[in-house]
Amino acid sequence: MIGTMQDPAVAGPAVAATPPAAAAAGAPAAVQVDQLVKRFGSGPVVLDRVSLAVAAGEFVCLLGASGCGKSTLLALLAGLEQPNAGTVTVAGGRPALMFQEPALLPWLTAAGNVELALRLRGVARRERRDEALELLRLVRLDGAAGLRPHELSGGMRQRVALARALAQRSPVLLMDEPFAALDAITRDVLHDELIRVWQDTGVSVVFVTHNVREAVRLGQRVLLLSSRPGRVIASWDVDIPGRRRIESPPVAALAVEITDELRREIRRHAG
Repeated sequence: MIGTMQDPAVAGPAVAATPPAAAAAGAPAAVQVDQLVKRFGSGPVVLDRVSLAVAAGEFVCLLGASGCGKSTLLALLAGLEQPNAGTVTVAGGRPALMFQEPALLPWLTAAGNVELALRLRGVARRERRDEALELLRLVRLDGAAGLRPHELSGGMRQRVALARALAQRSPVLLMDEPFAALDAITRDVLHDELIRVWQDTGVSVVFVTHNVREAVRLGQRVLLLSSRPGRVIASWDVDIPGRRRIESPPVAALAVEITDELRREIRRHAG
């Protein structure tokens, strides 16, 4: 069995093929969303009665057609937007957030960009450098600490952005298509790096993507949102043992199943 489609109302966390630090049994969810409704002004409802939970240390991927509200949901989780109804609870308060663009300050070095996040967190000046270098080591960029963004490749800049997000020390990391602008090989390398960092830190990840194979490659669980208004309409536990590759047959098979469901949803919306 490579994937199990579940009723989204009862779906629980998948068993990781390579699990992170285990959460205590019965521990509260890292992310809890109940009956969330969001609309902008007098416009149509963007998200309609969305409910989901992400366990501590779980890696969940969100899929859906363009405009279904995935990024809006992440903004609500991050506290950048407020819901019209329903509740959002995130462990540790404000989560860390990583976007498609790394948005590094060009006049600061890689270490300086990470130190800025540490300064905003209230870390003392004498401790910032050491912690920034440790975070850059975690993403395998310790040799690039003194380089500025224009001296780094796209993949390296995203690693700095990941280190900066981890500097917030939040137990929850939100990622909004962080690898979409990268070439296929760089993206595949960063998939491996992200899984390693996730395992090393035990952080809970909510990862938005349009790429079905990327979702299956990374996630313990994949959630599918309907076209507007966005609702969670399907959930798959990803049960693929061992190291996953984007091109491996089990990943491809589950991606086809999920893609078929996504196509049916897009057709329903178009009709």
